[in-house]
Amino acid sequence: MTHFSAHEPSCAEHPDVGIALVIRGPAKDLGGFMVRRALPSPKRRSLGSFVFVDHMGPATFDAGAGISVRPHPHIGLATVTYLFDGEIRHRDSLGSDGVIQPGAINWMTAGRGIVHSERMTERGMREGGSLHGLQLWVALPAEHEEAAPAFRHYPASDLPRFDEGGARVSLLVGEAWGRRSPVATFSPILFAVADLETDATLAMPEAEELGVYVVEGNVAFGSAQVEGPALVVLDGAQSLTAIGKAKVALLGGAPLDGPRHMWWNFVSSRRERIEEAKRAWRERRFDEVPGDPEWIPLPE
Repeated sequence: MTHFSAHEPSCAEHPDVGIALVIRGPAKDLGGFMVRRALPSPKRRSLGSFVFVDHMGPATFDAGAGISVRPHPHIGLATVTYLFDGEIRHRDSLGSDGVIQPGAINWMTAGRGIVHSERMTERGMREGGSLHGLQLWVALPAEHEEAAPAFRHYPASDLPRFDEGGARVSLLVGEAWGRRSPVATFSPILFAVADLETDATLAMPEAEELGVYVVEGNVAFGSAQVEGPALVVLDGAQSLTAIGKAKVALLGGAPLDGPRHMWWNFVSSRRERIEEAKRAWRERRFDEVPGDPEWIPLPE
């Protein structure tokens, strides 16, 4: 069996086993917790409509510590912060103010522009806590890039959760395995997470583009074994099997309707639109987040 370990190069192609690419995002320490960025990468800019995949943690914080991301802007995308563990307080310029918890989907459509902050909850700051999750950006179709900004919360209890081949699956966005998530999107997208027991096998759903982010553990695609954390871009693999217990996320869907430009927190099919967003943020023309007046200056 071929074994692709955590010490493999950051991007490696393995087409002979139904794997197009294995991406190991570089890890960065962001004030006490590690973040690994799988997308964008030098060899892969997107997967379906996903243009950004960050793996946060796992991390444990003492009282008075934790994440504190000041208000910052987005355009042209939708964001999803999915947690396996911990809590994050989300506030945005629409007046949304809520706590992101494990298993839930909080879908924020930036469209023509939104500002939000992501911080530890008051309880987390007071008592300490943990954090483990994925932060994803979905590029909006060109015809919807300037849609009205919006925020929608879907509690975990509203999302399909079921057993499939020895795996415990949560279907978070899209349609697969004969089930459909209630999360509304602008284009065909698939996002699911699964916890697998040893030797459990999970059939891969149909999708024009599909990848598996191995969050924890080892999984096998035919004769190829991949040790997480890693993003595996598939090219024909029909299933995966857990080598010991494992946690995975499935990402994909219809490919983008054209190339995207990305700069800082801005995504657009038009370079000039990003320049407009830069000027608007520099000149403080975005709406503020009620109750959270701080802001992150535009990078030089």
